[in-house]
Amino acid sequence: MRERQFRFRPLWRAGLAALALAGCSLMEQQGTQPISADVPIAAPRTLGIESPDTAENQKMIALFGGEYHYPSAEQFVDELLAKLAKAGDNPGQPYKVTILNSPIVNAFAMPPDKIYVTRGLLGLANDASELAAVMAHEIGHITAHHALLRAEQEKRAALITQAASVIESRQRGAEVEASERLSIASFSRQQELEADEIGIKNMAKAGYDPYAAARFLTTLERNAQLRASSLGQSGISDKPDLLATHPSTPERVAHALALARQIGPPGTGTTDRTAYLAAIDGIMYGDDPADGTIRGRTFLHPRLGFTFTAPAGFVLENSSEAVLGVKAGGIEALRLDSVRLDPSTSLETYIASGWIDGLLPSSVDSIDVNGMPAVTASARAGQWNFRVAVVRFDRNNVYRLIFAIRNLNDEAEKRFRASIDTFRHLTPEEASDVRPLRIVIVTSKPGDTAETLGSEMGVLDRPLEHFELINGLKQAGPLPVGEHYKIVTE
Repeated sequence: MRERQFRFRPLWRAGLAALALAGCSLMEQQGTQPISADVPIAAPRTLGIESPDTAENQKMIALFGGEYHYPSAEQFVDELLAKLAKAGDNPGQPYKVTILNSPIVNAFAMPPDKIYVTRGLLGLANDASELAAVMAHEIGHITAHHALLRAEQEKRAALITQAASVIESRQRGAEVEASERLSIASFSRQQELEADEIGIKNMAKAGYDPYAAARFLTTLERNAQLRASSLGQSGISDKPDLLATHPSTPERVAHALALARQIGPPGTGTTDRTAYLAAIDGIMYGDDPADGTIRGRTFLHPRLGFTFTAPAGFVLENSSEAVLGVKAGGIEALRLDSVRLDPSTSLETYIASGWIDGLLPSSVDSIDVNGMPAVTASARAGQWNFRVAVVRFDRNNVYRLIFAIRNLNDEAEKRFRASIDTFRHLTPEEASDVRPLRIVIVTSKPGDTAETLGSEMGVLDRPLEHFELINGLKQAGPLPVGEHYKIVTE
């Protein structure tokens, strides 16, 4: 869905077929796992976000929600980057870092001099040395000319595949293409390990703890596992995907630890934890309410003035195109988006206009949703059944709610209808009460435990686990007095 119609925070791509994040070798996703449901793309035909041209800086910034300005964090990140630049192979090379307004945990580089980190990554990092590890890794990509080398490798692969297809046969061409894809994947994985090596050596030269890289990679894996657990999925596999652009996390952790041990024993270098936590004290956590925000199963968009609650068991994801949801195990999915519709076009005409495949005309029914005219219908595509509702929110805007399930029985029908009935206008008072979640730094007192501080978290889903994750704690229990910890609160 286009931004002018309905702006949510960006993900790379969104849709019922793949509620997923993706990235290329230099725009690497740092640990956040996608929520995914095996739902056919045959259902709603909606426009997706195209992959951005990496040469267009402003496009990339816009894709991640724009710049995020927080003076203390910006100053800290700038000073850290300056230290890393001086320690690098090219001390005269100036770099510019931009903090992006996205809760996605991500960092990437744009040659020749641009580094990007999301506020989501700043919130997950536990000290300055962990952030230094990420930024030094991205500088490593630039100094090793990985973007240029990968582009050359891809051009070579394309030429080889084309030649095989023309000279030999289409089948042979397909075999060569598969082989070249494996070659590129291996090439990209080696680039990641090389960037890790360059980064760890440079951050150590800048005075930071070289073991931080392994710590942060471990935190990324914990973050992915917590997310998978919330979705009822199995943990992350230790087996690397040969077509993945990154080595598996255990492989990178082992490699990072081996590099750190070559530099010195644990305790080498500074973590600068206290200064780092002071710099990020108060930064936004999670969704920016200006683009809509999720509270448990409820989505609220104060600027556009509506709210909606998903059925029990759903985990929601806010994207630039839609609100996406999946039930644990991927057995059900939902999508909420909007389109502009001429007031003269009836909802009955619109729902039958061909934007959703497999529509059952006999199922179309006109209803009222909290004073708004609406139409519901059912559709079938392959093994999936869809329950669809279109609601005329105002004169020109229609919201579409699409639920997907394999077996659409009476019980599921009731759940979906109850969820549709939660879609309504926010009152001005409700809209003004929606505030962003923020990271607040607290100091532990006698008697404090992970459980007591975790209970103060404004995160509705597994607050204790999230408290342990963002603070790098491995187990619950008593906390040392006088230590600083992150909690999330309004």
